[in-house]
Amino acid sequence: MSLFRSLTHRSFAFLWSGQTISRLGDSLYRIALAWWVLEKTGSAAIMGTVLIFSFLPMLVFLLIGGVAVDRLPRGRVMLASDLLRGTLVASIAVLAFTQALDIWHVYIASMVFGFVDAFFQPAYTAIVPEIVPSEMLPSANSLTNLSGKITGIVGPALGASIVALGGTPIAFALDAASFFISAICLVPIIGLIVRPAEKSASVIGDLRDGLSTVLGTPWLWLTIAIFALANITMDGPIAVSLPFLVKDSLNADVSALGWLYSMSSLGAIVGAIWLGRFPRIRRRGILTYGAGIVSALMVVVAGLPISLSGVLIVMFIEGACVATFGLIWTNTLQEMVPRERLGRVSSIDMLGSYVLLPIGYGMTGWVTDLIGAPLVFIFGGAIGAMMIALGLLHPAIRGLD
Repeated sequence: MSLFRSLTHRSFAFLWSGQTISRLGDSLYRIALAWWVLEKTGSAAIMGTVLIFSFLPMLVFLLIGGVAVDRLPRGRVMLASDLLRGTLVASIAVLAFTQALDIWHVYIASMVFGFVDAFFQPAYTAIVPEIVPSEMLPSANSLTNLSGKITGIVGPALGASIVALGGTPIAFALDAASFFISAICLVPIIGLIVRPAEKSASVIGDLRDGLSTVLGTPWLWLTIAIFALANITMDGPIAVSLPFLVKDSLNADVSALGWLYSMSSLGAIVGAIWLGRFPRIRRRGILTYGAGIVSALMVVVAGLPISLSGVLIVMFIEGACVATFGLIWTNTLQEMVPRERLGRVSSIDMLGSYVLLPIGYGMTGWVTDLIGAPLVFIFGGAIGAMMIALGLLHPAIRGLD
């Protein structure tokens, strides 16, 4: 099948396999951590604070991370990231097993994760076009998304079962093991990866060059600006308020929360399979922004007085739309941004898109405690849909092909 053609490249096959295992561990960790915080504190505000501690270090160091992955061997950056994260989660697992885990441990771990992600995520985006030819980028990116979403289906359901039967420490330990396995998969390909292009004389010069690339490309800076705002209202409810929607409005338990995450991942799989068949994607601006609008509207519907089965369908559609946007956007960056600047530009993209999320998470937790999860979903989704729709008025977006 054309979807799997990028796996014929040995280096990408190693990279993809390791990241698939790591993402499965991450899915176990997320569901276990969310339920641990809920049972430990019962506070949406603290749930939001955990996410803030994850995002703030990432945002602070993203630009430095983008420059670093354009100046250093990207494979070695990823290897060091996996080893550090594996060690960190192993420590969390030990604390949980010994009943010594406290919320401040989670805050510190979240901060370190955020710092490492500032280097790992730009490195991954930039390394893929180094190891697969351009005509296979849709396949490689779709498979990357596909593996994440398949593990996103299996992981939450499996994680919920592990938490219910064996407790959160086991889920934490399995996530730690997944990072070490991912590191092992990176070792054989480090020497095969093309080294970054010749670097400039200063880090400031590299940053200025990356910013000039972004500001000189209207479709790029406009999309970053719009989604810096829209992500607050769309991601906040799902990341912070969904456990409380499940418990307080749907009167369900952790298993239902796991199935909702799984349905979102299943929708993303459908989107990834569909897009992965095409060697080139056309009318990207209209398609990406249309997917964003539908995703926002699904957030609105999730807050309406519907049944659990209805919310499951909503999460499926939302996941498909988010995957469609993300895959097309990644392909566009990798094809249209000069390769020697891709690490910097992708880090600026991440920084711009996520810079306001810590504020959004904090506000979402506070508002959820104040007015309840359903209204947070309704208002957040409606505001997000309107902002994305405004972006389609610009010709640079409509003309992006």
